[in-house]
Amino acid sequence: MTKLTILITGASAGFGEATARLLAESSHNLVLVARRKDRLDKLARELRTSVHTAAADVTKRADVERLFKNIPPAFADIDVLINNAGLALGADPIPQASLADWETMVDTNIKGLLYLTHQAVPRLIEKGSGLIVNIGSVSAFLPYRGSNVYGATKAFVRQFSRNLRTDLAGTGVKVTNIEPGFALTEFSAVRFSGDQKRFDDYYKGTKPLIAEDIARTIVWAIDQPVHVNIDNIEVWPLDQTYGGAAVHRRS
Repeated sequence: MTKLTILITGASAGFGEATARLLAESSHNLVLVARRKDRLDKLARELRTSVHTAAADVTKRADVERLFKNIPPAFADIDVLINNAGLALGADPIPQASLADWETMVDTNIKGLLYLTHQAVPRLIEKGSGLIVNIGSVSAFLPYRGSNVYGATKAFVRQFSRNLRTDLAGTGVKVTNIEPGFALTEFSAVRFSGDQKRFDDYYKGTKPLIAEDIARTIVWAIDQPVHVNIDNIEVWPLDQTYGGAAVHRRS
């Protein structure tokens, strides 16, 4: 197996951490990025591979530019970018939703992804190869109560991934969008602002996806032959499916 240099955002927990652990088993060079540097450094000490950690807030363009400028030479030749950093905040319908939460989701899920991609694309084009993996969500196309802006940001990720792949045709750079369904990670704890009861009720009686399920999917996409581009993958738990169109009935 070819040893790659792989940059992962949101690597301090959830899908990002699980992906780092799985990739480390194949001795890939890892650039792990998140706001919580202490957690990244702890993870790096546990991985048996070459790791560079960097604290950065992907919602801040200057942070992202500084991140790429300061990557050590041994890690600068990036082969794969995994745009994993993202979040959902709140699950209230639009009349009760927080505008501040909406802005944070747009800044993280859309603008953060754009900042990272804009920095990485020229490097990959120069190499004539590489892969960008974007982490979307089934919320991109499956509306449900309370998804409002979160789902809209993931719809952006889906369409941007397709447009990006179109623009990169002939460059040798591949693009994959992975859309997880119902998953049990720190993601939902953040969404419910630490409300343990709401968190527990959300998962009660279900067997959701776990971080390792998505990590295996990411690694599978990375491991495909050079001529194979995995375009879009939906990953669902068995317990989740389509709910049908809602009908409001007047009494």
